[in-house]
Amino acid sequence: MRRILIADDDLHIRTLLRHVLTRENYKVIEAKDGLEATEILKVNPVDLAVIDIMMPGMNGLELCEYIRENYDLPIILLTAKDQLPDKEQGYKRGTDDYVTKPFEPEELVYRIKALFRRYQVAASAIIHLGRLTIDRNNYEITEGSSVILLPLKEFELLTQLAEYPSRLFTREELIRLIWGEDYEGDERTVDVHIKRLRQRFSAYQADFAIQTIRGVGYKLEVMHV
Repeated sequence: MRRILIADDDLHIRTLLRHVLTRENYKVIEAKDGLEATEILKVNPVDLAVIDIMMPGMNGLELCEYIRENYDLPIILLTAKDQLPDKEQGYKRGTDDYVTKPFEPEELVYRIKALFRRYQVAASAIIHLGRLTIDRNNYEITEGSSVILLPLKEFELLTQLAEYPSRLFTREELIRLIWGEDYEGDERTVDVHIKRLRQRFSAYQADFAIQTIRGVGYKLEVMHV
């Protein structure tokens, strides 16, 4: 389930968007201002942010710039202003799209879906994991000139976790993402593959670790050295 951050000091707007986006099967995380949004981003993986420009403390333009410097996710600015200079500032700070109040909720949903499609297409084929580089196009992992080849499912599992560091995946999610909806085996398959990955990369504990969340699933943590 994709997670959308709504940063807006207007409770009515947050309530409306929570209702509309939840109905579209998104998980909504709310912040009443920019500073609260930055704290949320530190502990919650977010896939897209909808940000109001006029907020106390840290305004939407400042939050947009902060997100662009620290995270790779699509941003939609939401504002009552409809003037060219405001839009120019928004795009300069890194927004991907701009919606003016009042707006139709359905239009915002269309724009969110369009941004997800664009980001999915533009996603980098390269993932850096400490000393390791994952090349999704060639299905190989390298450290300098050394190449590490993995069985396909192990490679896909590691890539899925590495693409979203610190995000918790349930075993059910990983089965669906890696083995497909029609897979007839049980969830212990995930445990077996995780164990193999840990064994293969035991020498890279300073770079990353795959953590078990008991009774739920797994997440990959990147170590900062």
